Amino acid sequence: MVGLGWLLLCTLVAIFAYPLMPDGTHNGNFQVSALSKQPPGTAYLLMLKPNQVQQAPPGWFGFLGSGNPDNFTPTAISAAESLQVHADTILYVDLHGKQQTTLLPAWVIALEKEGEWPTKWKQMNGKPYLLNNQPGTPATVTIRGVGSDGNTSVQLASLQAKFENQLVAKGHFWLGSDAAGRDVLSRLILGTRVSLGIGLMAVLVSLLLGVTLGALAGFFRGKVDAVIMWFVSVVWSIPTLLLAISLAFVMGKGTWQLFLAIGISSWVDVARLVRGQIFSIREMQFVEATKALGYRWPRTIFRHILPNVLSPLIIIAAANFASAILMEAGLSFLGVGVQPPTPSWGSMIKEGYAQIMFDSGIWLAIFPGLAIILVVISLNLVGFGLRDALDPKQKG
Repeated sequence: MVGLGWLLLCTLVAIFAYPLMPDGTHNGNFQVSALSKQPPGTAYLLMLKPNQVQQAPPGWFGFLGSGNPDNFTPTAISAAESLQVHADTILYVDLHGKQQTTLLPAWVIALEKEGEWPTKWKQMNGKPYLLNNQPGTPATVTIRGVGSDGNTSVQLASLQAKFENQLVAKGHFWLGSDAAGRDVLSRLILGTRVSLGIGLMAVLVSLLLGVTLGALAGFFRGKVDAVIMWFVSVVWSIPTLLLAISLAFVMGKGTWQLFLAIGISSWVDVARLVRGQIFSIREMQFVEATKALGYRWPRTIFRHILPNVLSPLIIIAAANFASAILMEAGLSFLGVGVQPPTPSWGSMIKEGYAQIMFDSGIWLAIFPGLAIILVVISLNLVGFGLRDALDPKQKG
């Protein structure tokens, strides 16, 4: 039950990955290069400069599926006290202890909905605005060459409020950051979706191939059985990981190629199990009755024989699920699995394994490694529990 509970929790995390991630950008790929390899618990303060081209945020289901677009370029600040806004100027101290100065409209202008503003700012040299900061009147910024009258004025207080509310972000790297300055916790959460999804699809592929070929071999016997078992022996003689690597190279690198490669290389056990079970079931009276009633062989196999094989199939599927996750992690570690920037537990271990012997970055390999261990142990525990619950010998 503990293993089942952990798997259900991981499933929920996989489904709602982006809402749970501190970094909700696509693939958790928001990079702060100045904050690479920060230890767990590190606090950060960022100024977010909007990109010139802003991608529209998706709806709720779009966000649930692929996250938000990365519309900002981050700048790390040493402390909140070092960030000050004076009129149209932003003053801050960077992580090297140097005071920096930048223009406030340059950061806020891309947030505006009027498409002329960023265009004018990009095309004109110098400051494409005028600052009106006379005593007794609200300070304004006049954008030159924009609008029907040639100029557009915005109160400076409005720009300052937008900067403070939308372009200053603070938070923590609860599990540290990787070499590119990305949040490890966010990528670990999204890696749950990738690893579990590939493992599940690989199991479905292996069940489809194994059940079909095993059922045909066990039901027809004779030459059909001889040909299928010869093919099974050939595939059985090739190491599973080597076969998966070969298939991944042939089909190319990618997510769907990966689960196909794993599924095609792990169906043999399923086929042998189904064949052995059908050998004994096909001699029972209810199978003879289907022949007497004139049922065709597909109906006899899939509607009357295979339902009696579900118990061992469920058990071997749980074991194959764990093996598929381990194989996916191994292939991603070797560089032939999930490709960057998409996170998977195997690729995360690859990024951090060189740091295992050093204090700077040891967490990069430990956290995804623990995630793999816990999921595999949980799947094995569920498999043992299903074996005990579904085995008739255990019920006596």
